[in-house]
Amino acid sequence: MIQRIVTELGPWAWWVLGIVLLILEVLMPGVFLVWIGIAAIITGALSLLLWEQAFWAWQAQWLVFAVLSLAAALIGRRIISTRGETSDQPHLNQRGQSLVGRTATLEQPISEGRGRIRLDDTMWSVQGPDLPVGARVRVTASNGRDLTVEPI
Repeated sequence: MIQRIVTELGPWAWWVLGIVLLILEVLMPGVFLVWIGIAAIITGALSLLLWEQAFWAWQAQWLVFAVLSLAAALIGRRIISTRGETSDQPHLNQRGQSLVGRTATLEQPISEGRGRIRLDDTMWSVQGPDLPVGARVRVTASNGRDLTVEPI
């Protein structure tokens, strides 16, 4: 069935494949099918030019399509990775990092280098110099679940 469709459509089969892949990219965004779709459209353009040539058999077409798909995917990856967009919220998914610079009052004293503070609605484990309950501290660093503080 597929062979019959490809035979009837001739070089336009590549154009149809390319457009179908671009439509699938719109329906399922992932910025991958677009590059393969572009490779199919370029293969279709080459097929329009070379369709009557003896060497332009289906094997050559698939080989060109495979090479163009790989090249387009690599070029696309490079284009997307070098866009360098900066976020207005660089610590959005790094809650501890977003707390650096904030001040708080100790809820539990820091003894032997460990204590607790409350920031917003969360109690945080802190590390720092020994301080009594109620001392004001500033968050200077975050290492995952613990914050490092210093007295103000």
